[in-house]
Amino acid sequence: MPARFLPITPDDVDRVVAMMAQLYAHDASPFDATRARRSTEKLLSEPEFGGGWKIDVDGSLAGYIVILLGYSLEFGGRFGLLDELFVAEIYRGRGVAAEALEFAGQQCRAHGWQALRLEVAQKNHRAQSVYRRAGFQVHDRFLMTKWV
Repeated sequence: MPARFLPITPDDVDRVVAMMAQLYAHDASPFDATRARRSTEKLLSEPEFGGGWKIDVDGSLAGYIVILLGYSLEFGGRFGLLDELFVAEIYRGRGVAAEALEFAGQQCRAHGWQALRLEVAQKNHRAQSVYRRAGFQVHDRFLMTKWV
């Protein structure tokens, strides 16, 4: 059965934050559940900045996706930022991520955004393969961050 994408509601935040903890388990920086909860709740109250959706497969929560508004002169203005995509282990390899990426593209087109960008860990070859199959291209650039 195909995946369904249902808007994240305030009642879903705890379950989504629990999945975020799994997503970030392999990250070098520690996961801050309080910050994740706050930022998710804030996004729900400010839909002009993007949105989050639960991924439902056969009535079960299979993951979540968050697409945010970005702005770049390079892309002619607004673009979509695939900020988070998580598919639970038992649903991986079943095409759920590919469906989520197609959904993300549909969301961008619906908003008139010209591009969809994402970041992925250099060592996460499995995810990179999924993204490449969906048409994402690697650029010869590094993503750098400075907390301010």
